[in-house]
Amino acid sequence: MLSTLLAFLGACTLIAASPGPSTVLIIKESLRSRRSGFLTVLGNETGVFVWGLVAAFGLTALLAASELAYDVMRIVGAVVLVVFGVQTLWQARRSEVQPESGGEAAGKSGWASYRGGLLLNLANPKAAIFAMSFLPQFVPEGAPHLPTMVGLAALWAVYEIGYYGLYVWFVGRMKAVLSRAGVRRRLEQVSGGVLLLLGARLALES
Repeated sequence: MLSTLLAFLGACTLIAASPGPSTVLIIKESLRSRRSGFLTVLGNETGVFVWGLVAAFGLTALLAASELAYDVMRIVGAVVLVVFGVQTLWQARRSEVQPESGGEAAGKSGWASYRGGLLLNLANPKAAIFAMSFLPQFVPEGAPHLPTMVGLAALWAVYEIGYYGLYVWFVGRMKAVLSRAGVRRRLEQVSGGVLLLLGARLALES
């Protein structure tokens, strides 16, 4: 069991280290404040756990089997990414015209940050399909399937909270540099562009 857990955590590390829209959003929100960044992480990992539960109960198989359901989720996910991208580019544009004050940055509600992380994860059909194929590989032979899958999903989410928490901490440590108007605006422009490209790729995916 120990070797299985170590292999599972190693795989979780590789997954978390792979750049994706969640990573972009977490870094972008961490530029606002550590609180915003961490709440975005919590939202994202709530989504991870939800998809883990869905996979444990075998419901993601329905999504994988239905081309229409997958396509609907894919389009919804693409729209969410594009909206986040446009919002990020608009924020960068606004800060160029009128630099954002610290009060405005802190004024964004914690719920908005949490909701953003959750929505981005739940709108991604690839996350659902991946959870269905990933978690069963680490269920030991003879172990009860459902409770083991639920436990692995919870461990996956908690582990990634710690992993992405390091991103939030690092951005916070670098805030003196990253918060400079020009640097922050450039990072927001890059983040917005990446989210738009990821949304376009998801929409055009067959």
